[in-house]
Amino acid sequence: MRVWLSQRVRTLAATLARLVRSPVASLLNIGVIGVALALPVGFYVGLTNLQGFARGLAADPQLSLFLALDAGRSDVAQIETRLKQHPGVRKFSYISREQALREMKASTGLADVVDSLTHNPLPDAFVVDAGDNAPQTLEALRDELKRWPRVAHVQLDSAWARRLEAVLNFGRLAVLLLGALLAFALIAITFNTIRLQIMTQREEIEVAKLIGATDPFIRRPFLYYGAMLGLAGGLAAWMIVAAGVYLLNDALTDVSRLYGNPFQLHPLSPEDSLSLLLFSGWLGWFGAWLSVNQHLSRIDRR
Repeated sequence: MRVWLSQRVRTLAATLARLVRSPVASLLNIGVIGVALALPVGFYVGLTNLQGFARGLAADPQLSLFLALDAGRSDVAQIETRLKQHPGVRKFSYISREQALREMKASTGLADVVDSLTHNPLPDAFVVDAGDNAPQTLEALRDELKRWPRVAHVQLDSAWARRLEAVLNFGRLAVLLLGALLAFALIAITFNTIRLQIMTQREEIEVAKLIGATDPFIRRPFLYYGAMLGLAGGLAAWMIVAAGVYLLNDALTDVSRLYGNPFQLHPLSPEDSLSLLLFSGWLGWFGAWLSVNQHLSRIDRR
């Protein structure tokens, strides 16, 4: 175990020394990888913040439950009891037909028309807030309330919720596609970088093969190099996104003050940050693995 560990520590130290010996090339490669990863990560951060901001601004969808015109006080009491006991109802409020008529008279400027009415044409109503604002849940609750006795009509405007979900789903798909494309680019960058490293050490690798070096022994330093390159690129992407969030938050201060609604972009969570570093390190390792395996297979075919 000690020999196994010492071999890998020596390989890791040699890989770090190789990165340090060519600082300009290493920094350029890390910068390119960092920018490539920062694009999808930045879009992901923006989408996450937009999702929280949009849902905070949008009013919760409500169901308007209108009773039949001939519904009596007992019917109102019965429906109120059922709403209190319903697990899908978070809260509700009752609007009597008299209150609705008074509010219509005060808000529409049609006082003369309302006064000329011989009877009140408005029904008693309940305004219901659901516990779950998912469009499917709201529509299922609407259909259930429609079947209650003495309920004439249930109105639900869930179009905004469906539009919001559609926009967010589109954004998630766009981030996924962009991330996949740029992940391929990162693999290609690492592949070509490792290929150049192999070309400069081609004779050394061939001699090592002749004296009995195994493929894992030859492959190990290049895999470490690719993983460290990817890990450093992931760290660079994290720093770019964090700096962008910091700068944008300064600019958003004035906007938030104008709208009276404090809004601040949140950076990557610790879990997302760790996922970014692990994923970038794996992409670098995978690109190096492809490059080394291709070269070793060519040597074996000779």
